[in-house]
Amino acid sequence: MGWFKRLREGIQTQTSDKKEVPDGFWQKCKSCGGTFTILELEKNLFVCPDCDYHFRIGSHDYFNIIFGSRYKLLFDNITSLNFLEWTDLKSYDDRLESAKELTSLSDAISVAVGKVNRKPLVIAAMDFSFIGGSMGSVVGEKIARSVDYCIEHRTPLMIISKSGGARMMESAFSLMQLAKTSTKLAQLSREAIPYFSFLTDPTTGGVTASFAMLGDINFSEPKALIGFAGPRVIKETIKKDLPEGFQRSEFLLDHGFLDFIIHRSELKDRLNELLSYFPMDKAAQ
Repeated sequence: MGWFKRLREGIQTQTSDKKEVPDGFWQKCKSCGGTFTILELEKNLFVCPDCDYHFRIGSHDYFNIIFGSRYKLLFDNITSLNFLEWTDLKSYDDRLESAKELTSLSDAISVAVGKVNRKPLVIAAMDFSFIGGSMGSVVGEKIARSVDYCIEHRTPLMIISKSGGARMMESAFSLMQLAKTSTKLAQLSREAIPYFSFLTDPTTGGVTASFAMLGDINFSEPKALIGFAGPRVIKETIKKDLPEGFQRSEFLLDHGFLDFIIHRSELKDRLNELLSYFPMDKAAQ
């Protein structure tokens, strides 16, 4: 038992002196398996330093990347209601309260107005952490009001999509948002105001079938999952194997669904370039 005695004697740190790493302080990359501190990832815009995997981030993270700290939130007082009195395994009211407490957000989309190198821009960004970024009546209403704001102020619009699709707890009211958002974007187009659609991981379901694919310019982050139905559902339906990389942004770029793919570190500069291609009249400056 000599080895056991030496091992015990070699442990100098008392249990009471040990410090545990706080929950969430470390993050593991889903692509390469590397482990990094949250601080490291934050400095790198939540992109893996080893393999360039783009971690999912929230709406306010995108606002900070694009606008810095100088932006104004719009329509933040609009919240969802359980008007259908959904009470399945868990009531919709409880789901909403839980999501609000977890994310500190009012719903699955946030809207902000700011400037990119002195060029005004309205951004409506979705949050997957809020009930899977599902599109309900509030998402549609915020996008509609964003369009009205852009028309009134002659300001370009960008929507950052990150969603699992329509919100089932609102049933047909959720599906109505496909037509509502598409109609409002048609109004924006008639006013000759540009709309940029930025698709991030994942962009699926009714969001893909409506506003996500209607941009004057459609672009995405690397390796983002983009599609209507999921690959597993499609494979089971057609009874065939799917091509490698199917429904990833690189596949969609090759097949003409996207205009380009942008690394997160280059996003702000590319937006500045895009905005210079679509100069607004003096009312927008």
